[in-house]
Amino acid sequence: LRFHIVKFEDCQHSKAVGFESSDPNFSVRPDGSVYAEQEVANLSEPIQFMVTARGGHDPHIWETTVKLALFGHQPSVPVSQIGVADMIARAWDSNPRVIKFPRKHQKSSSANGLRRQKRDWVIPPINVPENSRGPFPQMLVRIRSDQDLEKGIRYSITGAGADQPPIDVYNIDPVHGKMFVTRPLDREERASYHLRAHAVDMNGNKVESPIDLYIYVIDMNDNRPEFQNQVYNGSVAEGSKPGTLVMKVTANDSDDDTTANGMVRYRILSQTPHMPIPNMFTINSETGDIFTMAAGLDREKVSQYIIIVQATDMEGNLNFGLSNTATALISVTDINDNPPELTARTFSGEVPENSVNVVVANLTVIDRDQPHSPNWAAQYRIASGDPQGHFLIRTNPVNNDGMVTVVKPVDYEQNRAFMLTVIVSNKAPLASGIQSSLQSSAGVTISVQDVNESPVFPTNPKSIRFEEGVPAGTTLTVFAAQDPDLFIQQTVRYSKLSDPANWLRINRTNGQITTMAVLDRESMYVRNNIYEATFLAADNGSPPASGTGTLQIHLIDVNDNAPVMMPKEAQLCERANPRSKVNITASDADADPHVGPFVFELPSYPPSIRRNWTISRISGDYAQLRLRIPYLDAEVYDVPIIVSDSGNPPLSNRSIIKVKVCPCDDNGDCTTTGAVAAAGLGTGAIIAILICIIILLILVLVFVMWMKRREKERQAKPLLIDPEDDVRDNILKYDEEGGGEEDQDYDLSQLQQPESVEHIISKPVGVRRVDERPIIAESQYPVRPSLPHPGDIGDFINDGLRAADNDPTAPPYDSLLVFDYEGSGSTAGSVSSLNSSSSGDQDYDYLNDWGPRFKKLADLYGGGEDD
Repeated sequence: LRFHIVKFEDCQHSKAVGFESSDPNFSVRPDGSVYAEQEVANLSEPIQFMVTARGGHDPHIWETTVKLALFGHQPSVPVSQIGVADMIARAWDSNPRVIKFPRKHQKSSSANGLRRQKRDWVIPPINVPENSRGPFPQMLVRIRSDQDLEKGIRYSITGAGADQPPIDVYNIDPVHGKMFVTRPLDREERASYHLRAHAVDMNGNKVESPIDLYIYVIDMNDNRPEFQNQVYNGSVAEGSKPGTLVMKVTANDSDDDTTANGMVRYRILSQTPHMPIPNMFTINSETGDIFTMAAGLDREKVSQYIIIVQATDMEGNLNFGLSNTATALISVTDINDNPPELTARTFSGEVPENSVNVVVANLTVIDRDQPHSPNWAAQYRIASGDPQGHFLIRTNPVNNDGMVTVVKPVDYEQNRAFMLTVIVSNKAPLASGIQSSLQSSAGVTISVQDVNESPVFPTNPKSIRFEEGVPAGTTLTVFAAQDPDLFIQQTVRYSKLSDPANWLRINRTNGQITTMAVLDRESMYVRNNIYEATFLAADNGSPPASGTGTLQIHLIDVNDNAPVMMPKEAQLCERANPRSKVNITASDADADPHVGPFVFELPSYPPSIRRNWTISRISGDYAQLRLRIPYLDAEVYDVPIIVSDSGNPPLSNRSIIKVKVCPCDDNGDCTTTGAVAAAGLGTGAIIAILICIIILLILVLVFVMWMKRREKERQAKPLLIDPEDDVRDNILKYDEEGGGEEDQDYDLSQLQQPESVEHIISKPVGVRRVDERPIIAESQYPVRPSLPHPGDIGDFINDGLRAADNDPTAPPYDSLLVFDYEGSGSTAGSVSSLNSSSSGDQDYDYLNDWGPRFKKLADLYGGGEDD
């Protein structure tokens, strides 16, 4: 039970000095909590004692009576050093508490006769336990005015819980001033209420000033502690020392945390598994922090612990407190406390020589740390035995094995075996205090296998220098290869693999290179003065091996190409002027110094060349050709020019340039007539060309007119064949079998070509018969032309088809025709009545008169008895 401290009005020392209890079995703490100091053996009857509160500098003493009783009629329960709030929900003073309206007292002053108000006590709050079982309404206090003896007083209360939400929690007897609570209260829903009490007379006039009533709901232990999570996850490193913080669990109690009802305490109920001891962890009872209690955490033995934690209120009292549980999963994290260990002291493997990126040995290792973690991942190092770095050990990420791999080719002729010393370690360093294992190193023996190696050209590519133009059969060099297989006697043979210009030949036995043609530096197969050829050297081993070598011939240039002049044709005005000139350039396929500067000159013969023309050099590669005389007839002239290079000795070339001399306009450009004239055509030639063009046009016109006339004649004349023999739109009559049965009733004239369309226009609309030709105007079919034409047949068929599609009188008369009806009453008997006779009295000689088609039949049946 907790009492609220009485407060003084206008006093600095408002707190009480202390509480005193009249019963030595119970004590009252400074905060007002009542505790049992010793075990209460029997609570079958209520216990009643007095509690006194003394003020600091005020002589007043406040007292109240405490009555303790059990809920219901439960037997006595031992209590020791605990709060008894849960047991006094019905501990009420038998005489209800009376609260009076304060009175104002006036006291005269000695000097001026002033009065001062006497200090009154503040009305203490009203304490109501939550979850009271009633009966309701339950009286709390009585409000009383000192004037109720003089006049009739009416009492009322206002505020939250009375006339404000929540409404009607409290009410008051207006006549007697008794205040009631109408239903059980819940402190977790509302912990206090502030009401105001009023007193008025029968007329509603205020008799007393309103007083404030503070109602506090006393907490009961009606809520269990609730964990924030049902499952907590924590971790701790293996090998941790005792006292290492692992994790924290938290439980909340909705009850008042300033009382024992809301004070939660924690404890560990169980630990699974019980290794290495059952109490590997402990918990702080007040904070919920879980610590390691003992050493010996080993992930390789136990990787996870399951801890059941209990939270109990009432400061952990199991007799009266409410409890709840949660699960804590503690994972033991890995540290590198297990060094990797090789499974064997020695390993072996073999590798063919000259192999690269081949796994030659597999090293197996054991590590008991967490798989696929840095503490488990192994890394290998070759400590000795491979000074040139032929091998590298890669780690298999799946199983942590070491794969000894060849990264640099090995040569059997130099090393037949390797003895390696390998050391294995983890990527993560070992934990403090952990030493490396003796099994962390091993020896690896690698045997090298001999294979047939390819012949090798010592110098590849091999470069030589020769002047171009060396004759065929010249020996250039010896391009020989060496066989690396020193312990095997083998023969090497040579062949040509690539020779783009087919200039070279190689001796099959000794590799001597000779020429088969003249080497030309200016050939299209020479790049940057270098000609390349590839040769093959093969041994006779098993299996045979071959190697290639490249020969690079650097061709030294000689002056073997005369310069070439450009352009080959030019054009000049017939009258000399500064703008009338021909720019000439020269080029040479040779290289420096066998090229420019070039020398341009005109030959001395014939003399007219130098008399009519002049040439002058502009630069080393350019020159200009001009007229020497003021005027030259329009014509095409062949002007020879001699161009010489700067080689030693120099080479010259006589080139002809065709110069068209023509009349020019004011801008110096040749006119059209002048250009034609300059092309070498005279007036007679031009007239002849024009006459030929006119004759050609006349011939084309005559041919077109003849074709049109022929088309008209073809349309005017009939076909050259007899209409009776025209098979394009007629039914051919091959034979007539006679009128049997009712075939005579059909009108075959309907199958003939129509001749007019008049009845088609005058035909009235009506129902047609399916076996009768409609009496309407027939369509006009196209008339065949008189003259045959290649397209006559096709056009005629298309026109006839188009007319037949649009002719309603054409069979089958736009209706359904029955073709399987043969009529009735046939004079012929049943076909089944026909039979063959073997009497031989039938005469088949008449078959001979039927023509050649029946000759075979006549031979079969008309042969007589001899046949």
